[in-house]
Amino acid sequence: MCKLMIFGGTTEGRLLAEFCIANKINAYISVATEYGAKLLNNSCFLHILRGKMTSDEMADFIKKNHVKTVIDATHPYAVEVSKNIEKACQELGVCRYRVKRDCGTYCSTAIYFDNAELLAEYLDKTEGNILITTGSKELSKFCKIENYSKRCVVRVLPTDKIIDECEKMGFCKDNVISEKGLFSEQQNIAHINKYSISYLVTKESGKEGGFENKVNAAEKCGVKLLIIRRPEENGISLEEVQQILLLENYNE
Repeated sequence: MCKLMIFGGTTEGRLLAEFCIANKINAYISVATEYGAKLLNNSCFLHILRGKMTSDEMADFIKKNHVKTVIDATHPYAVEVSKNIEKACQELGVCRYRVKRDCGTYCSTAIYFDNAELLAEYLDKTEGNILITTGSKELSKFCKIENYSKRCVVRVLPTDKIIDECEKMGFCKDNVISEKGLFSEQQNIAHINKYSISYLVTKESGKEGGFENKVNAAEKCGVKLLIIRRPEENGISLEEVQQILLLENYNE
């Protein structure tokens, strides 16, 4: 039986999983995709749950398995998932910690947008090739850009399902970069140069998401950086969560 449940699928989730293994802490870790599960190490201390959960499904699992503490280490832009986790924990009176990722350096030369829709509207009035590094979840928003299939280069995870989805949305196959990050500054520069990029689209994903490498690459290449602003949230650092797990003796 595990007293601890982690919602991951992120760098922080993987680091927490490794921390649990190293400290012999039994934990459930929930990831949305099979790809996310493959990135986790096999261990008798780690019990991997695959697939998305609704708030009710989360609450049901937590209750049935007598989970005492939940750690929300999901992506900072996965707002609905975090709301579902919070709702499930509140209903059951279960302790919840939210891992808050550092935003990274503010870029004074970039243009910030509240969401992908507004950013796409801006790009529709521009010319030049676009490198989209925000993942596959909101790619459909960029289909509203005129001539998007030729102008947009998308960088996504290397899974057949995601690549097929990109092609179904109309993105040119040659403009789909299917590689696993994190990407170094030099890799970003290489992609910018290869596709003659004029605009780089990203999120405030912090160091864990390779944000500063994108910023530096864009500045060195003279590319305009367009950033989807991160939703405001409260939480504590990964290091603080790790200290709590040690102090509360979750390895007993």
